[in-house]
Amino acid sequence: MHAGQPKNLDWLLAGLVQRVPYTRSALLLSSDGLAKAFDGLETAAEAEHLAALASGLHSLARSAGVQFAAGADVRQVVVELDTALLFVCAAGSGACLAVLADRDADAAVLGYEMAMLVKSVRPYLATPARQQAAGSSFDPGR
Repeated sequence: MHAGQPKNLDWLLAGLVQRVPYTRSALLLSSDGLAKAFDGLETAAEAEHLAALASGLHSLARSAGVQFAAGADVRQVVVELDTALLFVCAAGSGACLAVLADRDADAAVLGYEMAMLVKSVRPYLATPARQQAAGSSFDPGR
């Protein structure tokens, strides 16, 4: 964790990384792609990059649920790379949890541990939607 991040989330993410063999890092992010807390990543820039990727993946999965599964909620997104696994799941209202693990990680165990972590602390992970700044003239319809 780096300075400025909520200190009460250190144990949460570090515990997950330490508990599950071959897990590299864990990241709590807002659903719009901002890193809130992380463990196991080298820099804040690396965390922000992963947050943007995870947010995009989760958003695409939500869209697939709306279009092809009658609006079903996303349980988990898994990206299988040659040498790594990336898991992304919802972690409370407006928040996601992303975990990066080595290819040797047991995907079932990691997915279960993520689900249990989120279930046990979901109310504390929620991220309120950001409000538009007063006087801002941004119009997404333009």
